[in-house]
Amino acid sequence: MLKIVPDPPLHDKYTTHTLEDLLVQISEYLVCALTVSQQTVLLHAKPPGQVLTLAAMHEIDSARTLVEVALSRVQSRH
Repeated sequence: MLKIVPDPPLHDKYTTHTLEDLLVQISEYLVCALTVSQQTVLLHAKPPGQVLTLAAMHEIDSARTLVEVALSRVQSRH
Protein backbone atom coordinates (compact mmCIF):
# COMPACT_ATOMS: atom_id res chain seq x y z
CA MET A 1 0.00 0.00 0.00
CA LEU A 2 1.33 3.41 -0.92
CA LYS A 3 1.70 5.95 1.90
CA ILE A 4 0.02 9.27 1.18
CA VAL A 5 1.33 11.13 4.23
CA PRO A 6 5.11 11.12 4.78
CA ASP A 7 6.64 10.31 8.13
CA PRO A 8 7.44 13.36 10.26
CA PRO A 9 11.09 14.38 10.46
CA LEU A 10 13.09 12.95 13.32
CA HIS A 11 13.77 16.41 14.72
CA ASP A 12 11.12 19.07 14.69
CA LYS A 13 12.04 22.69 14.04
CA TYR A 14 12.19 23.54 17.76
CA THR A 15 14.63 20.89 18.99
CA THR A 16 17.71 22.74 17.78
CA HIS A 17 16.78 25.99 19.51
CA THR A 18 18.01 26.88 22.95
CA LEU A 19 15.61 27.83 25.71
CA GLU A 20 16.70 31.43 25.28
CA ASP A 21 15.91 31.33 21.54
CA LEU A 22 12.47 29.89 22.23
CA LEU A 23 11.69 32.54 24.85
CA VAL A 24 12.70 35.31 22.45
CA GLN A 25 10.50 33.84 19.73
CA ILE A 26 7.56 33.51 22.15
CA SER A 27 8.05 37.12 23.20
CA GLU A 28 7.95 38.24 19.57
CA TYR A 29 4.74 36.29 18.95
CA LEU A 30 3.17 37.88 22.02
CA VAL A 31 4.12 41.38 20.84
CA CYS A 32 2.45 40.63 17.50
CA ALA A 33 -0.67 39.29 19.23
CA LEU A 34 -0.83 42.38 21.44
CA THR A 35 -0.53 44.66 18.40
CA VAL A 36 -3.35 42.83 16.61
CA SER A 37 -5.50 43.11 19.73
CA GLN A 38 -4.83 46.83 20.00
CA GLN A 39 -5.86 47.32 16.38
CA THR A 40 -9.02 45.30 17.00
CA VAL A 41 -9.97 47.60 19.89
CA LEU A 42 -9.57 50.58 17.59
CA LEU A 43 -11.78 48.97 14.92
CA HIS A 44 -14.55 48.06 17.39
CA ALA A 45 -15.19 51.36 19.12
CA LYS A 46 -18.32 50.17 20.93
CA PRO A 47 -17.81 48.65 24.41
CA PRO A 48 -19.51 45.26 23.74
CA GLY A 49 -16.95 44.50 21.04
CA GLN A 50 -14.04 45.68 23.13
CA VAL A 51 -14.53 43.80 26.39
CA LEU A 52 -13.12 40.43 25.32
CA THR A 53 -10.36 42.04 23.29
CA LEU A 54 -9.27 44.16 26.26
CA ALA A 55 -9.29 41.05 28.45
CA ALA A 56 -7.18 39.22 25.86
CA MET A 57 -4.76 42.17 25.73
CA HIS A 58 -4.37 42.00 29.50
CA GLU A 59 -3.61 38.27 29.37
CA ILE A 60 -1.17 38.65 26.47
CA ASP A 61 0.66 41.45 28.29
CA SER A 62 0.86 39.34 31.46
CA ALA A 63 2.26 36.40 29.50
CA ARG A 64 4.78 38.67 27.79
CA THR A 65 5.93 39.96 31.18
CA LEU A 66 6.42 36.40 32.44
CA VAL A 67 8.41 35.50 29.32
CA GLU A 68 10.62 38.57 29.80
CA VAL A 69 11.29 37.55 33.43
CA ALA A 70 12.14 34.00 32.35
CA LEU A 71 14.39 35.34 29.58
CA SER A 72 16.26 37.58 31.99
CA ARG A 73 16.84 34.60 34.31
CA VAL A 74 18.13 32.46 31.45
CA GLN A 75 20.45 35.26 30.29
CA SER A 76 21.76 35.87 33.82
CA ARG A 77 22.93 32.22 34.04
CA HIS A 78 25.27 32.67 31.06
